Amino acid sequence: MKNLKKLALTTTAILAFVFSVSAQKNYLKDADVAYENHQYFNAIELYKQAYTKVKKADAKAKILFRTANSYQQINDLKGAETYYTKAIKAKYPDPVAILNLADVLKAQQRYPEAIVEYNNYKKEMPSDPRGENGVKSCELAQQWKDAKNTPETRLKVENMALINSKESDFAPAYSDKKYNALYFTSTRQGAQGTIDVTTGQNHSDLYETKLDKNGKWSTPVALVTTAVSKMNEGGAYVSKKGDLMFMTRCPEAKNKQLKCQIYVCKKQGPSWGDPVLLPFNIDTVSFRHAVISNDGNTLYFDSRLQGGSGGNDIWMSTMDSKAKEWGQPVNLGSQINTSGNEGYPYIADDNKTLYFSSDTHLGMGGLDLFKAERDASGKFSKAPENLKSPMNSAGDDFGIIFEGKKMKGYFTSTREGGKGSDDIYSFVLPPLNFNLTGTVVSEENNEPIANALIHLKGSSGDMYEFKTGPDGKYNYKLKENTSYEVTVATDKATTSQSFKLGFLANKDMGKLTTVDENESKDFVKDFALTPVKAEIRFPQVLYALGKAELLVDPTGKDPSNDTHVPLNSKDSLNFLYQTLIDNPGIVIELQAHTDSRGNDAKNQILSEERAKSCVDYLVNEKKIPIARLMSKGWGEKKLLIKDVVINKAKTKEEKNALHQKNRRTVFRIVNWDYVDPNAPKSDKPIYKPQVKGDENSEDVE
Repeated sequence: MKNLKKLALTTTAILAFVFSVSAQKNYLKDADVAYENHQYFNAIELYKQAYTKVKKADAKAKILFRTANSYQQINDLKGAETYYTKAIKAKYPDPVAILNLADVLKAQQRYPEAIVEYNNYKKEMPSDPRGENGVKSCELAQQWKDAKNTPETRLKVENMALINSKESDFAPAYSDKKYNALYFTSTRQGAQGTIDVTTGQNHSDLYETKLDKNGKWSTPVALVTTAVSKMNEGGAYVSKKGDLMFMTRCPEAKNKQLKCQIYVCKKQGPSWGDPVLLPFNIDTVSFRHAVISNDGNTLYFDSRLQGGSGGNDIWMSTMDSKAKEWGQPVNLGSQINTSGNEGYPYIADDNKTLYFSSDTHLGMGGLDLFKAERDASGKFSKAPENLKSPMNSAGDDFGIIFEGKKMKGYFTSTREGGKGSDDIYSFVLPPLNFNLTGTVVSEENNEPIANALIHLKGSSGDMYEFKTGPDGKYNYKLKENTSYEVTVATDKATTSQSFKLGFLANKDMGKLTTVDENESKDFVKDFALTPVKAEIRFPQVLYALGKAELLVDPTGKDPSNDTHVPLNSKDSLNFLYQTLIDNPGIVIELQAHTDSRGNDAKNQILSEERAKSCVDYLVNEKKIPIARLMSKGWGEKKLLIKDVVINKAKTKEEKNALHQKNRRTVFRIVNWDYVDPNAPKSDKPIYKPQVKGDENSEDVE
C-alpha cells in the first residue's frame, strides 16, 4: 500500500522490538520478518545486508524489489526509484515492479518518464487498468499543473513554516469554535514514544497551536491529557459543539500485531477525559481518521473492513437515537471507494460534500484530494472530482479541513519545498476584484460631463445607478459570475463647463461579464453624449418641392436643386425616433424652417405643414405617443444665413447651397417630464432635467 504511514497513521501497530543488525546471522529471514510486520525502516538495512550474502539471481531480485518497496512505504522516493530500477534489471518476475516504478516517478513529478513505465506495464499486463489509468493521470497532472486562469489556480497555498518541523506534521483539525486553534499530529522531538521502526521517526503525538491577535500561530506544544500515551496517536477531530474529540490510537504489544482503533474523549473542563473505544471497532481490523458531521449524527472514517472495495475504504456510522450508540459501519460505495486506498475523510458543513484522499482515482501523484456530493437520495452517485493543482501535487496530499463554509483551511502535503516529510499547508481562495470604470464626455469637444447617470443591470435582474464626478469619471465594483449591461442617462444636473443646458443620452450600451473569469480584471466603458442646445439639429429631412410631403426618392435627388443626397426623410426621422427612445422622458417640439425665397405667408404655412408631417410620421408609423410631440413652423423668420450673405455668393450653385442650409428641420426639448402611462411598473428611477433657454430667441446656438 503506497505511502502507508501517512494514510494509516503508521498503519498498523507494530512489534515493539527493534532488530540489531549486527546481532543477526540470517539477515534474509530477519529482513522478511521485519518487512511482513511493516518494519520498513529496519527491513531496508537488513535486506542490504542479506543481498551481499545470497547467491541466487531470483533471491537477489526479490531482495531488490522488497528494498524498493520499503523505501516507497517510508516515502523515500529516490531510494525506491533506485531499487525498483535494479529489481527490473535483475528480471524480477512480477510486473508490479514496473508499475511501482511508474508511481514513484509520477510522485516526483517526472510525468513523461512515468508515462513510459506505465506503457511498459500495459504491455506486460494489458488487462490491468492501472497502466492505462497511470498514463491518463500523468497527462491530466501535467495539464492541471500548467493550467492558467482556472478556478483552481486562484487558490493560494502556503507552507505553515511556523508550526512545521523537520519531522512529519500532518492531519490538522480545528480545536475551537472560532477556528483560532489547531490540533495536529507530529513525530517531532518531544513526543512521548520511542523510535517507530516502521519509519525511523519518533512515535506520533498530538500537538496544539493557537492564533494570536496579530494572526500569528504560536509555537506548537504537546497536548497534555490522558488521551496521549507512548503509542502512536493522532488524527484528532473535535465536534462542532466542542464536547467530543475523536482520535486514532495504534496500541502495541510485544510479539503481537495490533490494529489501529478509533476512540472518543469527552471534554472535562479545559482538558479531555480518558479515550473510550468506539463499539464498532474490531481488534483484527484497522479503523482510522474519524470525523463527525456538523449535526453530530454521522461518523466517517477509513477501514479495511470486510466487504469493502479492496484496500482502505471510507465508511460511515450513524448514531442510533434510541440506543445512543454508533451503528454498524456502512461502506460509502463504489463511486468513492476503489480497489486502492481511500482515507482521511472530511464532511463539509453542508453535510453533503465529502472530501477525502485516494491513490487510485486519477490524480497527480500519490494521494490526491477529492470531493464528492450526495445526490437527492443521500447517495454518492457521481464520480468524485479531483481538486487539481495547486491543492494537489506530485506528492501526497491529504487530511483537508475547512473554516466553516469559507474556501479556506488547511491540509497536509509531502510536495517539494516542504520543511519535513509531511507538512501542513494553508489554503485560501482570494476574492476576485472586478472594477468597471469609464469617462462620460461631450461628443462635441470631449469635455468631461458631471452627474451623468450610469445605469448598470446585472444578469440577476438587479439595477444599479451612480453618477460621474466633476471629471466625468465613474467606477463600480462588479460581482463574480455576473453579466452586465451598462448605459448612461441624464438629468438636470448632467452638465459640463461649456454646456449648461444638459445632454441627451443615446443607445450606446456596454456589455460585459465576469462569468468564467478567474483573475481580477478592470473593465472600461466610455460614453460620448450630445449637448442640448436651443436648436438641436439631426440628419436633413427632405420634402417634395414646395410641398410638405416627406421625400422618399429612390434616385437620391433633391428636386429643388437636382443635387444628390445620401438619405431620405424617413431615415432622418428614424434617427430622431431613436433619440426619443433613448431619452424616454423628453417632450420635443419639431421646428421647420424655409429659406427666404417666395411669399412670406406661404412659407409660414409650408413650414407649419412640414413640421406637422414629421410629427405625423413619428406618431402613425413609429408609434411615438402624441403627448411627446409638438410642431411649429417658423417660415423664414429664423434664417441661419441672411440674404445679404447669400447675395454675395459668386455662383448659382453656391447660393443654392446657402439657401439649403436655411431649409432645415430641427427640434428643441420642451420638457423632460413625460411618463408613459402604459409602461410596466419599474423600480428604475425617472430623471427629470429641466431645459433652460428662451424658446423664441432669434439667436441660434
